[in-house]
Amino acid sequence: MATREDSMKKIGFVGLGSMGLPMAGNLARAGFAVTGFDLRPEAGAKLVEAGGTAASRLAEAFAGQDAVVLMVVNAAQAEDILFGEGALAHLPAGGAVILMATCPPASVAALARRVEAEGRCLVDAPVSGGVVGAEAGNLTIMVAAPTDLFATVRPLLDAMGSKVVLLGESAGQGATAKAVNQLLCGVHLAVAAEALSLAEKLGVDMERMLDIVSGSAASSWMLRDRGPRMLEAEPRVTSAVDIFVKDLSIVLEAGASAKTALPMAALAYQQFLSVSGRGRGAEDDSQVIAAYRALQGRT
Repeated sequence: MATREDSMKKIGFVGLGSMGLPMAGNLARAGFAVTGFDLRPEAGAKLVEAGGTAASRLAEAFAGQDAVVLMVVNAAQAEDILFGEGALAHLPAGGAVILMATCPPASVAALARRVEAEGRCLVDAPVSGGVVGAEAGNLTIMVAAPTDLFATVRPLLDAMGSKVVLLGESAGQGATAKAVNQLLCGVHLAVAAEALSLAEKLGVDMERMLDIVSGSAASSWMLRDRGPRMLEAEPRVTSAVDIFVKDLSIVLEAGASAKTALPMAALAYQQFLSVSGRGRGAEDDSQVIAAYRALQGRT
């Protein structure tokens, strides 16, 4: 007898960007029938190369699907897709919307209520791991959903991530976990940039300094991953400065709603914001080091 999990085979995917495209490709390679939509036709063509199907219209990514993954910019874009563009109406009754973008917890909870009122369900499932994790299929996925719904969507989440954690049944709990995660990531990255900018200012060999701190008690994953790119003039973009401008603003919003002071997050946010304000928001987030160089009177 087929289980409920076995029925979750036809997957729509909206948002075939630097992370979404490899995630959709991993689903296709895992045996799911993936129909993807993106405003850029070339992204759809790349999904076809990975074994999926390209939708020419948003509605095609929803029509007849068991679930639709939204890997979009923010909650406002998700809301516009589902309700402004009316795409949710094309998803069969009982279908699941899997929201994997980083969004404010309150916005996710509100979206879930609207989706459920339309006879569908929402899985709150933001991810961590960046482009590298998306390509390797080893993302960390923070999930909030009723346990039976989680069991249903678990196989497709496993196809995209190596660590899938159920945090609770209420939409917004996954988004809350992602906010805490991004607070640490943003602060670690900003402090790593501050430390390396000090070494640079004092004339220490940067590669040797990075080698020392990367293997000492001072190290962090963000330092080891982003530190080498801080030394490059034009590093590959795996996550943009503007991503942390958005994510840390979500962190601060969550803190304000809980009346919780987050001074370190606020300082890190200002550093990313200052780099973005100089027109460098699309650069790799390792370039937050430019904020410290500017404070020191350097370009």
